[in-house]
Amino acid sequence: MKSLKIGALAKLTGTNAPTIRYYEEIGLLPSAGRQPGNQRIYGEGDVRSLTFIRRCRAFGFSIDQVRELMALVRNPASSCVGARDLAQTHLDAVRAKLVELKALERSMAAFVADCDASCCGGPGPDCVILDDLAKPPARSS
Repeated sequence: MKSLKIGALAKLTGTNAPTIRYYEEIGLLPSAGRQPGNQRIYGEGDVRSLTFIRRCRAFGFSIDQVRELMALVRNPASSCVGARDLAQTHLDAVRAKLVELKALERSMAAFVADCDASCCGGPGPDCVILDDLAKPPARSS
């Protein structure tokens, strides 16, 4: 593979140039080599690394988690257990978020159903959704 400029790398990996520069700045992506005109140049390893970073981010891994995964990729002595444990931690967080989202879905469905049953089409200030949103949360005993 020939050298790529930042625009070509961005297009190839579905990343924009400012994000590539940011990943370099924070050390996720190694600093690019430079051409005589000081333009960044990238190679096949950069394509692979940036693709890896983008996929991790698409899966919702935080920057710090991506940093940990990149460290595992770069260390030939590392164990797959590190990646597995990090993925398990992230899976646990995703499952917890799903529980929260399901509760939110139930609340929103109740809002819509209450509005449909009692006030839909009436004056905005009389909407049960707006009234419910203005109520303080119920206290736990």
